[in-house]
Amino acid sequence: MSRESDLPALWSHDPHVHLRFRPGDKVADIDTSATPGFRGAKADAPVLQAERSVRLGELQEKLYANSRSGDSRKVLLILQGMDTAGKGGIVKHVVGAANPQGVKYTSFGAPTEEELAHDFLWRIRKALPPAGHIGVFDRSHYEDVLIVRVHDLVPPDVWGARYDQINAFERELVDGGVTLVKVAMFVSLQEQKRRLAERLERPDKYWKYNPADIDERLLWPKYEQAYQAVLDRTSTDHAPWYVVPCDRKWYSRLAITELLIEALKGLNMSWPPPDFDVKAEKARLANA
Repeated sequence: MSRESDLPALWSHDPHVHLRFRPGDKVADIDTSATPGFRGAKADAPVLQAERSVRLGELQEKLYANSRSGDSRKVLLILQGMDTAGKGGIVKHVVGAANPQGVKYTSFGAPTEEELAHDFLWRIRKALPPAGHIGVFDRSHYEDVLIVRVHDLVPPDVWGARYDQINAFERELVDGGVTLVKVAMFVSLQEQKRRLAERLERPDKYWKYNPADIDERLLWPKYEQAYQAVLDRTSTDHAPWYVVPCDRKWYSRLAITELLIEALKGLNMSWPPPDFDVKAEKARLANA
């Protein structure tokens, strides 16, 4: 993707330049409070987010419109991160800017008995977005090499084989017209603790609190290893990972908005031509 003129001046380069995972990058070294590539401040975020949400909405409408003329392409946003990293906020404040008619959202929890009876990618395939849509996965097939690995839910030789299966699956998706935007969201344990504490102080946030989150915090060293393996083994040329620091919600929302805009611009879409005689229809309407 190349830099385009409508990238806001507050970004030094396209966010993918700063956020793309590269071989040798370490999860342990991520500065979760950083704002890579952004030259502005928190005070700039509200206006910029509103402006870029409009741009995202325009591009999403163009994607949907082209699908009505037979274009089968689609975009799939994969959000992967620990609890409180802000996945729900991305869905609400970023993807929410798009017309819901052209969005397919799926949140993956613990697999059902029916899902467990199939290959781990079975439920993922069922949730893929149709043509012209932006699909959103809140968690994804990566749970099967993250939580499954950390909690020893299947033998190592089973989850170990899944990295190659995932790469092959994502290659298949890309070859089939899916643009993948894979975002690994990282929040510090300190910031996570603050956000969990806030949920315990606010009755309107109780529903978001899960006592199991405390247990998961204690497993962070194992999760760090698991995330490192995911990034090392499944960040490919056709489906790279983007690592987004999430201690500052305003930054993560701006960054992921730009990643989606970049993905949509990369499709080089124009508005589909009419399949009717415009001049004749204007005349008919004038006389109707």
